[in-house]
Amino acid sequence: MTTDLSWMLEDIVHNVPKARHAVLLSADGLPRGATDGMAQKDVRTISAAMAGMQSLSRATSHFAGPGGDRQWNQTIIEFSHGWIFLIGAGQGAYLAAAAAPDVDMQQISFRMHRLVARLGNNLTSPPRVSSDGVDGQSGRARAEQDGAGGTGIPIMDLDVVVGQVQGARHAVLLGSDGLPRGATTGMSQDLADTISAAMTGIHAYSRATSQFAGVGQDALWRQTVIEFQHGWIFLISAGHGAFLAAAAEHDADIEEFTTRLHQVVPRLSADMAPRGEASRT
Repeated sequence: MTTDLSWMLEDIVHNVPKARHAVLLSADGLPRGATDGMAQKDVRTISAAMAGMQSLSRATSHFAGPGGDRQWNQTIIEFSHGWIFLIGAGQGAYLAAAAAPDVDMQQISFRMHRLVARLGNNLTSPPRVSSDGVDGQSGRARAEQDGAGGTGIPIMDLDVVVGQVQGARHAVLLGSDGLPRGATTGMSQDLADTISAAMTGIHAYSRATSQFAGVGQDALWRQTVIEFQHGWIFLISAGHGAFLAAAAEHDADIEEFTTRLHQVVPRLSADMAPRGEASRT
Protein backbone atom coordinates (compact mmCIF):
# COMPACT_ATOMS: atom_id res chain seq x y z
CA MET A 1 0.00 0.00 0.00
CA THR A 2 1.32 3.46 -0.92
CA THR A 3 2.30 5.57 2.09
CA ASP A 4 0.34 8.82 2.49
CA LEU A 5 2.93 11.57 2.78
CA SER A 6 0.47 14.43 3.33
CA TRP A 7 1.89 15.29 6.74
CA MET A 8 5.25 16.19 5.19
CA LEU A 9 3.65 18.61 2.74
CA GLU A 10 2.31 20.82 5.51
CA ASP A 11 5.84 22.27 5.87
CA ILE A 12 5.23 24.41 2.78
CA VAL A 13 1.91 25.98 3.75
CA HIS A 14 2.92 26.42 7.40
CA ASN A 15 6.26 28.09 6.74
CA VAL A 16 5.76 30.03 3.50
CA PRO A 17 3.46 33.06 3.83
CA LYS A 18 0.91 33.16 1.00
CA ALA A 19 1.39 29.46 0.13
CA ARG A 20 -2.01 27.81 -0.34
CA HIS A 21 -1.73 24.11 -1.16
CA ALA A 22 0.73 21.36 -1.97
CA VAL A 23 0.16 18.01 -3.68
CA LEU A 24 2.53 15.09 -4.17
CA LEU A 25 1.70 12.92 -7.17
CA SER A 26 3.01 10.00 -9.16
CA ALA A 27 3.96 10.22 -12.85
CA ASP A 28 0.73 8.45 -13.78
CA GLY A 29 -1.36 11.10 -12.02
CA LEU A 30 -2.17 9.35 -8.75
CA PRO A 31 -2.04 11.47 -5.57
CA ARG A 32 0.55 10.49 -2.96
CA GLY A 33 -0.44 13.20 -0.51
CA ALA A 34 -1.97 16.66 -0.15
CA THR A 35 -2.17 19.44 2.40
CA ASP A 36 -5.24 19.89 4.57
CA GLY A 37 -8.26 21.71 3.22
CA MET A 38 -8.39 20.15 -0.25
CA ALA A 39 -11.31 17.96 -1.28
CA GLN A 40 -10.31 14.51 -2.53
CA LYS A 41 -11.94 15.23 -5.88
CA ASP A 42 -9.80 18.35 -6.30
CA VAL A 43 -6.66 16.43 -5.28
CA ARG A 44 -7.35 13.79 -7.93
CA THR A 45 -8.06 16.43 -10.57
CA ILE A 46 -4.91 18.45 -9.92
CA SER A 47 -2.80 15.29 -9.75
CA ALA A 48 -4.00 14.18 -13.17
CA ALA A 49 -3.49 17.66 -14.65
CA MET A 50 0.01 18.03 -13.19
CA ALA A 51 1.03 14.59 -14.48
CA GLY A 52 -0.03 15.60 -17.97
CA MET A 53 1.71 18.94 -17.57
CA GLN A 54 5.08 17.45 -16.62
CA SER A 55 4.90 14.91 -19.42
CA LEU A 56 4.24 17.55 -22.07
CA SER A 57 6.76 19.93 -20.50
CA ARG A 58 9.53 17.35 -20.82
CA ALA A 59 8.49 16.61 -24.39
CA THR A 60 9.18 20.21 -25.48
CA SER A 61 12.88 20.24 -24.56
CA HIS A 62 13.99 20.33 -28.22
CA PHE A 63 12.19 23.67 -28.69
CA ALA A 64 14.46 25.24 -26.06
CA GLY A 65 17.45 24.22 -28.16
CA PRO A 66 20.11 21.51 -28.43
CA GLY A 67 22.18 20.59 -25.42
CA GLY A 68 24.03 17.73 -23.83
CA ASP A 69 21.90 17.97 -20.66
CA ARG A 70 18.27 18.64 -21.55
CA GLN A 71 16.86 17.78 -18.13
CA TRP A 72 13.51 19.33 -17.21
CA ASN A 73 13.80 21.42 -14.02
CA GLN A 74 10.38 22.93 -13.33
CA THR A 75 7.15 24.32 -14.74
CA ILE A 76 5.57 27.51 -13.37
CA ILE A 77 2.04 28.68 -14.15
CA GLU A 78 1.01 32.28 -13.51
CA PHE A 79 -2.60 33.42 -13.08
CA SER A 80 -3.95 36.81 -12.16
CA HIS A 81 -4.93 35.30 -8.79
CA GLY A 82 -1.95 33.08 -8.02
CA TRP A 83 0.93 30.81 -8.97
CA ILE A 84 1.48 27.07 -9.41
CA PHE A 85 4.93 25.45 -9.19
CA LEU A 86 5.76 21.92 -10.36
CA ILE A 87 9.09 20.15 -9.74
CA GLY A 88 10.39 16.59 -9.68
CA ALA A 89 10.25 14.82 -6.32
CA GLY A 90 12.00 11.52 -6.95
CA GLN A 91 11.71 8.56 -9.28
CA GLY A 92 8.29 8.89 -10.90
CA ALA A 93 7.03 11.51 -8.42
CA TYR A 94 6.30 15.23 -8.63
CA LEU A 95 5.55 18.03 -6.19
CA ALA A 96 3.05 20.79 -7.02
CA ALA A 97 2.45 23.86 -4.86
CA ALA A 98 0.06 26.78 -5.19
CA ALA A 99 0.45 30.28 -3.81
CA ALA A 100 -0.99 33.80 -3.85
CA PRO A 101 0.27 36.36 -6.41
CA ASP A 102 2.50 38.10 -3.87
CA VAL A 103 4.26 34.99 -2.53
CA ASP A 104 8.03 35.15 -2.08
CA MET A 105 9.13 33.12 -5.12
CA GLN A 106 12.56 32.29 -3.71
CA GLN A 107 11.17 31.19 -0.38
CA ILE A 108 8.59 28.79 -1.79
CA SER A 109 11.15 27.38 -4.22
CA PHE A 110 13.58 26.80 -1.35
CA ARG A 111 10.93 25.09 0.78
CA MET A 112 9.80 22.87 -2.12
CA HIS A 113 13.33 21.70 -2.89
CA ARG A 114 14.09 21.17 0.79
CA LEU A 115 10.96 19.07 1.07
CA VAL A 116 12.02 16.99 -1.92
CA ALA A 117 15.32 16.31 -0.16
CA ARG A 118 13.42 15.19 2.95
CA LEU A 119 11.15 13.01 0.83
CA GLY A 120 14.28 11.23 -0.38
CA ASN A 121 13.88 8.74 2.46
CA ASN A 122 10.51 7.75 1.01
CA LEU A 123 11.07 8.35 -2.70
CA THR A 124 14.14 7.41 -4.72
CA SER A 125 16.12 10.07 -6.55
CA PRO A 126 15.07 10.89 -10.13
CA PRO A 127 17.31 9.70 -12.97
CA ARG A 128 18.89 12.41 -15.09
CA VAL A 129 17.20 11.37 -18.33
CA SER A 130 17.46 13.71 -21.27
CA SER A 131 14.10 14.71 -22.74
CA ASP A 132 13.62 14.07 -26.43
CA GLY A 133 11.04 15.70 -28.67
CA VAL A 134 7.49 14.40 -28.81
CA ASP A 135 8.32 12.38 -31.91
CA GLY A 136 11.42 10.86 -30.31
CA GLN A 137 14.01 12.63 -32.44
CA SER A 138 17.33 13.53 -30.86
CA GLY A 139 18.31 17.06 -29.92
CA ARG A 140 20.93 17.06 -32.68
CA ALA A 141 18.40 16.09 -35.34
CA ARG A 142 16.03 18.74 -34.03
CA ALA A 143 18.71 21.39 -34.07
CA GLU A 144 19.46 20.58 -37.71
CA GLN A 145 15.79 20.92 -38.58
CA ASP A 146 15.35 24.18 -36.69
CA GLY A 147 17.10 26.16 -39.39
CA ALA A 148 15.74 24.19 -42.31
CA GLY A 149 13.07 25.82 -44.40
CA GLY A 150 10.54 27.90 -42.52
CA THR A 151 6.85 28.17 -41.78
CA GLY A 152 6.39 30.50 -44.69
CA ILE A 153 4.55 32.93 -42.38
CA PRO A 154 7.26 35.02 -40.71
CA ILE A 155 6.08 37.61 -38.21
CA MET A 156 8.29 40.71 -38.25
CA ASP A 157 7.52 41.70 -34.65
CA LEU A 158 8.73 38.30 -33.40
CA ASP A 159 11.84 38.44 -35.57
CA VAL A 160 12.70 41.80 -34.03
CA VAL A 161 12.32 40.50 -30.47
CA VAL A 162 14.43 37.41 -31.10
CA GLY A 163 17.04 39.52 -32.86
CA GLN A 164 17.28 41.99 -29.99
CA VAL A 165 17.75 39.52 -27.12
CA GLN A 166 20.95 37.49 -27.03
CA GLY A 167 20.14 33.83 -26.49
CA ALA A 168 16.56 34.08 -27.78
CA ARG A 169 15.84 31.22 -30.20
CA HIS A 170 12.33 30.92 -31.61
CA ALA A 171 8.78 32.17 -31.26
CA VAL A 172 5.53 30.92 -32.77
CA LEU A 173 2.04 32.44 -32.61
CA LEU A 174 -0.81 29.95 -32.14
CA GLY A 175 -4.47 30.57 -32.88
CA SER A 176 -7.34 29.59 -30.62
CA ASP A 177 -7.52 26.32 -32.58
CA GLY A 178 -3.93 25.52 -31.61
CA LEU A 179 -2.62 25.83 -35.18
CA PRO A 180 0.44 27.99 -35.93
CA ARG A 181 -0.41 31.39 -37.41
CA GLY A 182 3.19 32.44 -37.92
CA ALA A 183 6.68 32.12 -36.51
CA THR A 184 10.13 33.63 -36.49
CA THR A 185 12.09 33.40 -39.74
CA GLY A 186 13.95 30.11 -40.15
CA MET A 187 11.73 28.05 -37.87
CA SER A 188 10.80 24.89 -39.74
CA GLN A 189 7.18 23.99 -40.40
CA ASP A 190 7.80 20.62 -38.77
CA LEU A 191 9.03 22.22 -35.55
CA ALA A 192 6.17 24.75 -35.57
CA ASP A 193 3.57 22.00 -36.01
CA THR A 194 5.10 19.72 -33.36
CA ILE A 195 5.48 22.45 -30.78
CA SER A 196 2.01 23.82 -31.50
CA ALA A 197 0.47 20.46 -30.63
CA ALA A 198 2.41 20.22 -27.36
CA MET A 199 1.76 23.84 -26.41
CA THR A 200 -1.96 23.45 -27.03
CA GLY A 201 -1.98 20.65 -24.46
CA ILE A 202 0.12 22.66 -21.99
CA HIS A 203 -2.24 25.60 -22.41
CA ALA A 204 -5.24 23.37 -21.67
CA TYR A 205 -3.61 21.81 -18.60
CA SER A 206 -2.58 25.26 -17.37
CA ARG A 207 -6.11 26.60 -17.53
CA ALA A 208 -7.46 23.45 -15.86
CA THR A 209 -5.35 24.15 -12.76
CA SER A 210 -6.84 27.59 -12.10
CA GLN A 211 -8.83 26.52 -9.03
CA PHE A 212 -5.70 25.00 -7.45
CA ALA A 213 -4.03 28.43 -7.58
CA GLY A 214 -6.95 29.88 -5.65
CA VAL A 215 -10.41 31.27 -6.19
CA GLY A 216 -10.47 34.71 -7.75
CA GLN A 217 -13.10 36.75 -9.50
CA ASP A 218 -12.37 37.04 -13.22
CA ALA A 219 -9.27 34.85 -12.74
CA LEU A 220 -7.09 34.81 -15.85
CA TRP A 221 -4.25 32.57 -16.99
CA ARG A 222 -1.24 34.73 -17.91
CA GLN A 223 1.68 32.47 -18.75
CA THR A 224 3.35 29.11 -18.29
CA VAL A 225 7.14 28.93 -17.99
CA ILE A 226 9.16 25.73 -18.45
CA GLU A 227 12.78 25.59 -17.30
CA PHE A 228 15.32 23.06 -18.56
CA GLN A 229 19.01 22.74 -17.81
CA HIS A 230 19.75 24.12 -21.28
CA GLY A 231 16.96 26.64 -21.86
CA TRP A 232 13.55 28.18 -21.24
CA ILE A 233 10.14 28.00 -22.88
CA PHE A 234 7.48 30.65 -22.36
CA LEU A 235 3.80 30.30 -23.23
CA ILE A 236 1.83 33.53 -22.84
CA SER A 237 -1.68 34.69 -23.59
CA ALA A 238 -2.00 36.65 -26.82
CA GLY A 239 -5.70 37.54 -26.54
CA HIS A 240 -8.77 36.22 -28.37
CA GLY A 241 -7.91 32.64 -27.34
CA ALA A 242 -4.51 32.83 -29.04
CA PHE A 243 -1.18 32.26 -27.33
CA LEU A 244 2.48 32.83 -28.02
CA ALA A 245 5.24 30.24 -27.46
CA ALA A 246 8.88 31.34 -27.32
CA ALA A 247 12.21 29.76 -26.42
CA ALA A 248 15.57 31.00 -25.19
CA GLU A 249 18.90 29.63 -24.01
CA HIS A 250 19.30 29.20 -20.27
CA ASP A 251 21.76 32.08 -19.91
CA ALA A 252 19.59 34.52 -21.88
CA ASP A 253 18.21 37.61 -20.15
CA ILE A 254 14.76 36.15 -19.63
CA GLU A 255 13.40 39.28 -17.96
CA GLU A 256 14.26 41.33 -21.04
CA PHE A 257 12.97 38.61 -23.36
CA THR A 258 9.59 38.23 -21.66
CA THR A 259 9.19 42.00 -21.36
CA ARG A 260 9.71 42.41 -25.10
CA LEU A 261 7.36 39.52 -25.86
CA HIS A 262 4.62 41.09 -23.77
CA GLN A 263 5.20 44.40 -25.52
CA VAL A 264 4.43 42.90 -28.94
CA VAL A 265 1.42 40.89 -27.75
CA PRO A 266 -1.06 43.80 -28.20
CA ARG A 267 -0.07 44.10 -31.87
CA LEU A 268 -0.26 40.35 -32.40
CA SER A 269 -3.58 40.26 -30.57
CA ALA A 270 -5.00 42.94 -32.86
CA ASP A 271 -3.93 40.89 -35.88
CA MET A 272 -5.60 37.79 -34.42
CA ALA A 273 -8.89 39.55 -33.58
CA PRO A 274 -11.97 38.58 -35.61
CA ARG A 275 -12.71 41.00 -38.44
CA GLY A 276 -14.20 44.21 -37.09
CA GLU A 277 -13.44 43.43 -33.46
CA ALA A 278 -9.97 44.99 -33.34
CA SER A 279 -11.39 48.42 -34.14
CA ARG A 280 -13.87 48.40 -31.29
CA THR A 281 -13.21 50.77 -28.43
